Amino acid sequence: MSHITLVRHGQANSAARDEASYDQLSELGHQQARWLGAHLRDTRAHHPRVYCGTLTRHVETATSMGLTDPIRDPRLNEIEYFTLAQLFEQQHGVAIPTDREGFVDHLPKTFAAWADGALENPPETFEQFETRVSDVLREIGTEGGGAIVVTSGGLISMVVRQAMGLDIPAMARVALAIMNTSMHRLHPIGTQLSPVLFNAIPHLEAPDRHFAQTHL
Repeated sequence: MSHITLVRHGQANSAARDEASYDQLSELGHQQARWLGAHLRDTRAHHPRVYCGTLTRHVETATSMGLTDPIRDPRLNEIEYFTLAQLFEQQHGVAIPTDREGFVDHLPKTFAAWADGALENPPETFEQFETRVSDVLREIGTEGGGAIVVTSGGLISMVVRQAMGLDIPAMARVALAIMNTSMHRLHPIGTQLSPVLFNAIPHLEAPDRHFAQTHL
């Protein structure tokens, strides 16, 4: 029995306002991933099993980290937040924000409307998202040595929700807190996976790297 380490992708195109435009790393995102990969090698972290989503930013992060031949699983992909936000605006008149402060208020409202079924024709229901996350984590499991999983902040927040029994507002706060290339570790305690590490960025703690501690 071993642990699962979830990694949020590096900084993507923070100026984007749609899914396709967002799905690429910035140069800083590549650098964050290179630093994380170097940290894992320097500390001799052993991850015999490597996974990532199928989104470009997931694959680019894994590549810049130096992870070879990850198993790509679409169940590890992010929610389509921009699509949900567009539906929220079209159906309820809630404008899509243009800065981080706006997203801090917007994201929990969007999550709540989605979870309540108040958004018509979403790309997936909240329940479908919950199910795919629990299914893929169960299949990855903890047999066969440590696993490292490159994914996204929304999915990590769902993992924490499921592990800790969080309500929707708390899940949204977790999602907002997650930094680019941060690590989040789950370890089996009893019959369940429990968080033993959250939002760790040891590769970005040196004073000359503080600028690289990004959320968007």
